[in-house]
Amino acid sequence: MLLKQIILKSIKMSKFLLMLLFSTAMLQAQTVVEPDSTGVAKSNDSLVVKQTVKRDTLKPFKRYKAEGVSAVVGEYVILDSDIDKAYVEMQSQGMSIEDITRCQLMGKLMEDKLYAHQAKQDSILVPDAEINGMIEQQLQYMISELGSEEKVAEYYRKDNIASLRKDLFEANKSIKLASLMQQKVIEKVEVTPEEVRTFFFSIPEDERPVFGAEIEIAQLVIDPEVTKKAIDEVIDKLNAMRADVLDNGSSFSTKAVLYSKDPGSASKGGLYTGVTRDSPWAKEFKDQAFSLLEGEVSEPFETEFGWHILYVEKIRGQEVDVRHVLMFPEVSQKSIEAAQAEIEDLKTKVSSGETTFAEAARKFSDDKETRNNGGQLINPVNFDTKFDLTKMDPTLSAQVYNLKEGEVSEIFTDRDRTGKSSLKILTVTKKYEEHKADYAKDYERIKQLALREKQINVINKWQNEKIKDTYISINEDYQDCEFSGNWLKK
Repeated sequence: MLLKQIILKSIKMSKFLLMLLFSTAMLQAQTVVEPDSTGVAKSNDSLVVKQTVKRDTLKPFKRYKAEGVSAVVGEYVILDSDIDKAYVEMQSQGMSIEDITRCQLMGKLMEDKLYAHQAKQDSILVPDAEINGMIEQQLQYMISELGSEEKVAEYYRKDNIASLRKDLFEANKSIKLASLMQQKVIEKVEVTPEEVRTFFFSIPEDERPVFGAEIEIAQLVIDPEVTKKAIDEVIDKLNAMRADVLDNGSSFSTKAVLYSKDPGSASKGGLYTGVTRDSPWAKEFKDQAFSLLEGEVSEPFETEFGWHILYVEKIRGQEVDVRHVLMFPEVSQKSIEAAQAEIEDLKTKVSSGETTFAEAARKFSDDKETRNNGGQLINPVNFDTKFDLTKMDPTLSAQVYNLKEGEVSEIFTDRDRTGKSSLKILTVTKKYEEHKADYAKDYERIKQLALREKQINVINKWQNEKIKDTYISINEDYQDCEFSGNWLKK
């Protein structure tokens, strides 16, 4: 039972952190309460907005308030509507809420606020520029999914995108503070080999975990050549647009709407606001943004996403509002056929044993991140080389699911986020069949379980200590909840 408890605790913590990270960011910014002269926090009633709350289909309580404050943690308020919004957001993203109660969501929201509150007490700072960069990425993803800023604002029941941006800022900052505080709590937690051994052998043999099938994969990528002629044609088009704006007073915004291939900004005239030197934009993009004066238009320049021209609309201290037009050189049919012939030849040589897959990838693959390592892919979840077959990207899984070790996949076309197509082949470099945990073979995975147990214990201890020292008020509707921490201070 020990391992089951540890795994359940670990899954519970990880599940809530991952599932609620995005959905919490969609909530309204939390109301801040200030202590009165007695040092007890109080709510400013004028700041509490009446919310229409959807019926709780889980019905965990006999009754609950239709509006108002559910809890106060330090200087943060949690509203009843925040819990309902969390349910709505989780459902909108296809997450199951069947086994998630209001008590559990309340507990998670209180944990987040406790971390954020303590982060402020410990003077942990998060630069506004970093939060603004996160918001831009979130908004661009939403716009790409829903089609326009107006549709995004409507989806999240906001009057305009500026209102949503403000709420996202407060929510993202709170989440980031909570994340940094949690990292600080566990940053020095380590496990010794003896602790790993004790952990593993304390688990009854019939309760030891079964690790699923895993594979290691390598890839070889061939990009159809973009000819100089195609590049020159794009540069000429961008130069013509630039000249029309500068010489004839044409609207840069209109050019972006008509010609830009950037789905995140084309519909709003290529506009990106609040660009800073720390923003997660391509270096070349930021270099242009901060080298021009207001009203100037850049020469055409290249980033990993394509070719651009950029217009500086407004300079506000260390932030710049810009517009840009993004275009891609067209790949000719001749280039596609040449790439197809090249990868077919490489596949034949690897399959016949004339060369190894790793050697072919090192010499010929166009993917800079993997070619020096013989094409070996790294799992972005745990930065290991192993992939769980049941958790892989469906596109990737479909290509390798039935391959044996050393076999090469069929040639397939893959498209990146800019729409650029590449030709690929994959191979399975190593297969690990499903098996019961073995101390010697699975030491690293067992070590991670042992470390997670120790981290959970440290976090629980820290949390209960801080709960004692933090002002916490929980509405009577939640007094019967069985929280994982001593939130009710019983």
